[in-house]
Amino acid sequence: MSAVAMTVNGKPVTGDLDPRTLLVQFLRETLRLTGTHVGCDTSQCGACVVHVNGKAVKSCTVFAWQLDGANVTTIEGLAEPNGPLHPMQEAFREHHGLQCGYCTPGMIMSAVDIVNRKGNELDDHTIRHELEGNLCRCTGYHNIVKAILKAAAEIRPASVQAPVE
Repeated sequence: MSAVAMTVNGKPVTGDLDPRTLLVQFLRETLRLTGTHVGCDTSQCGACVVHVNGKAVKSCTVFAWQLDGANVTTIEGLAEPNGPLHPMQEAFREHHGLQCGYCTPGMIMSAVDIVNRKGNELDDHTIRHELEGNLCRCTGYHNIVKAILKAAAEIRPASVQAPVE
């Protein structure tokens, strides 16, 4: 067994796990955070994307023990509990950037990462290129791109925020 301690959605968590336990398994099976989905088991679909220390990671590609001490954010932790939706979640809702919803948590987590890395001056081509690691079999991506463009205009990424005076 491997001991692991990390912060998930702002709360400290610990566990004794089989060393082969993937982060996605730890989140879903141990912590019961089932918004992170397992779609392909080959890291090609992006349904399992979460943020680790502020960066998008496919949680099916990393062992939970490797993240000892890390800060993990899942779709459940993107917005404040009982608060309004995160702007990206709201934009996906508003622009119907989902149909069956299976890929949506991973898409949203990837989209937030895109805005954090690229800033809010995005275009259709850049978004489509950045989403190549996320598969959606329902939407054709058109409304997903519209949602990301909408949210990007509202989100001021931490990496490009003006300094506090």
